[in-house]
Amino acid sequence: MTDRRPPDFFLLGVPKAGTTALHAALTQHPGLYLSPVKEPKYYLCGDAPPPAYRGPGDAHSQQEWVWRRDDYLALFDGAPEGALRGESTPFYLYHRDARRRIAEDAPAAKLVVVLRDPVDRAYSNWMHLWMDGLEPVPDLVAAAALEEQRIADGWAPFWHYRGLGRYGEQLQDLYRHVPREQVLVLRYREIVDAPTATLARVFAFLGVPSIEVAEIPPDNSRGYVGPGVRNAVLGRVIRAGAWAGQFAPPEHWRRLSAPLVGQLHRGGSADRPRLTPEQRATLLEPLRDDIALLEEVTGESFADWLDPQRAGSTFAGRRGS
Repeated sequence: MTDRRPPDFFLLGVPKAGTTALHAALTQHPGLYLSPVKEPKYYLCGDAPPPAYRGPGDAHSQQEWVWRRDDYLALFDGAPEGALRGESTPFYLYHRDARRRIAEDAPAAKLVVVLRDPVDRAYSNWMHLWMDGLEPVPDLVAAAALEEQRIADGWAPFWHYRGLGRYGEQLQDLYRHVPREQVLVLRYREIVDAPTATLARVFAFLGVPSIEVAEIPPDNSRGYVGPGVRNAVLGRVIRAGAWAGQFAPPEHWRRLSAPLVGQLHRGGSADRPRLTPEQRATLLEPLRDDIALLEEVTGESFADWLDPQRAGSTFAGRRGS
């Protein structure tokens, strides 16, 4: 089709900061059309097959990446005439080449970024993978300490617990490629505490009339199950199955793995353990320089992220964002 073109806007960051909920809310606006495939990851690839990532489940999930340009642009064929087209891939902000590719391919696109306390974000990220049976380490601090080795071993970006939270570096580079007025930076707490006002800001930024949205739909939450024999056994089976799943269509492994993941979640508690001040301080220390850079880049204060005594996000316990 000759009128196929890249999207008009992107939700490009960050993982575990409410982008799934925001995506779902924006789909309710008649003037916006979001791709039916959430997280197509096209700009992570550069018109080539995805990298051969080797973390647990990575090879399986890569089958769902939309890396061929014709397939990617076809995602927007269903957009009504006059509607703004958009997509959500929260890894774009983290990926240097994705930032550049978007700026080159869609130079007028508007970009929405949602930032979350990087320690809370890492905790939610780890919890997501732990409760899916993919994270083999039952402690975030210990798992984060393995990050450099995991990157060297070729584990996908979703395993980069600390790196994904270095927003200062990411935004500083993004602003080298696109004008600041094309970027809207939100905070996760704004979505939690003032969803209606936050959506109104997004609508205004995109240039569409504001509408009433009943609520920002919650993301899927997972109950917490601590380490134990059942968790260890099921986790090994799930990780082995996810590796084998790369040789079959993704929907087959999802169907086969659902009972295993259900067993893993059985008896889970809605009350997740909180990070201790000592754990939070350990995770926060290597991020302090980047938070200072973020304040310099944005002109905003993020001092609330710097207190290791804070309890963390209550929203994380209610929703699996």
